Amino acid sequence: MGSETPKQYLPVNGRPLLARTIEAIHRCDRVHGIVVAIHPDDQDRYDSIAAAIGPKLRGSVFGGHERTDSVYEALKALQDEDDIILVHDAVRPWVRPDLVANVIDATDRHGAAIAALPVTDTVKQVADGVIVATPDRRQLWNAQTPQGFHRELLISAFAQRDPAQPATDESVLVERAGHQVHIVEGDVANVKVTTPRDLPSPETLPTRIGQGYDVHAFDEGSPLILGGVPIESPRGLMGHSDADVLTHAVIDALLGAVNLGDVGQLFPDTDAAYAGISSLVLLEQVRNRLQSMGAQIINIDTVIIAQAPKLAPYAQQIAASLAATLQLDVSRVSIKATTTERLGFIGREEGMAAQAVALVSLGGAVDA
Repeated sequence: MGSETPKQYLPVNGRPLLARTIEAIHRCDRVHGIVVAIHPDDQDRYDSIAAAIGPKLRGSVFGGHERTDSVYEALKALQDEDDIILVHDAVRPWVRPDLVANVIDATDRHGAAIAALPVTDTVKQVADGVIVATPDRRQLWNAQTPQGFHRELLISAFAQRDPAQPATDESVLVERAGHQVHIVEGDVANVKVTTPRDLPSPETLPTRIGQGYDVHAFDEGSPLILGGVPIESPRGLMGHSDADVLTHAVIDALLGAVNLGDVGQLFPDTDAAYAGISSLVLLEQVRNRLQSMGAQIINIDTVIIAQAPKLAPYAQQIAASLAATLQLDVSRVSIKATTTERLGFIGREEGMAAQAVALVSLGGAVDA
């Protein structure tokens, strides 16, 4: 990768590849624990990543000289109740939670299963620069990870390992032990980062745009909350939750980008559970839903439409509040405010509105 830093610790969009990989696996509800094999020299790098990961991350072990050595060290660190074991490359950060779940299901049924994609190019077998065979590509698949195994099966395969026969992945060991390994259709976005060309760019990512709009009437007895920030004002907005018109617009933009409906469908005003709730709580739930799909928010652009009060002094604070909730750098959240030059219900100061546009990536990360 042209860097002295090991590639799993290189940043993509401000986060190391390893952090993104662990987070992707962590988002799968079927995963209960994660152990990471690392090089002893990378302990400090790993610790800085681990501090920001959720409770499923159990810790690290020192790996060995070969991939299988590292996997074996991690296998020994697992708990007795861990009956299905997944092995995943540290530099496949764009694995989707549903693919992880599919591998778990297939492993549960068959004992061993891996993600893989059918070969699309014609493959040539070559010796000394000369083609000696052309295998039937209909029988060829490119292996990916995760690779799943019943615990005892994997332990048995390692016990039968022949050090003289290198294994490029764990499924090879299981095959040599005489057990069938089943295939789960993989994902073209589940790329293993080996060279800089494997890193996605904004031009190659599948992206979606969503827009949101919300309006609320003024209410003399309520506080005014915008983007989770209290605004000094003699009047607030009327609503079932905290009536945060800006956050509602952002929620609708995000939901629209991934076709998940709107804020009223997910958080209906007929549900007492949402009475008076902070809209940032709702926004966090929407963020989690997008993350569970493997979607990443690239940026948010908003405009608040109000005759009064003056909102420009609050713009940076509002941007920081929304950015923190969405786990974005504040530079990716734009807050603007305008008036209607006293036209319409907004000009008559009967209420205010907000518009938002969200750009969402459906398959990876972007460079900052």
